[in-house]
Amino acid sequence: MIDIQGILDVLPHRYPFLLVDRVLEIERDRIVALKNVTFNEPHFTGHFPGVPVMPGVLIVEAMAQAGGVLMLRDIPDRHEKLILFTGIDNCRFRHPVVPGDQIVFEVTVSKRRERYAVLHGVARVGERLVAEADLSSAMVDRPKGDS
Repeated sequence: MIDIQGILDVLPHRYPFLLVDRVLEIERDRIVALKNVTFNEPHFTGHFPGVPVMPGVLIVEAMAQAGGVLMLRDIPDRHEKLILFTGIDNCRFRHPVVPGDQIVFEVTVSKRRERYAVLHGVARVGERLVAEADLSSAMVDRPKGDS
């Protein structure tokens, strides 16, 4: 298991865009992670007033962040790298996600090269499948600068 401090050590994301709260299981080619969905998240202000629904793009981003933990955690110079999306295929949203839900992501490696990967992710709330997608990514060197 990896707690939020361990996730912060691996991923460059920070509030309000860090979307993974805990890693429950991790192996070489598979990760199970979770996100607790709360009404306090800024996107619920406008998506949608009176009927809060988590945007699908953020569900896919959270899935990708779980995959990022999987791909970066064993890389010694991971703080000098970024994982960037290169494609999203076969993406489907099956059910809405609302405040109070806990999304469990299972992401597995379909193809891996030194700097490129294709991952298959599914998102569930309880036993209900809420989303799935195939995610392509590339690992790049983080730009040098004062940011």
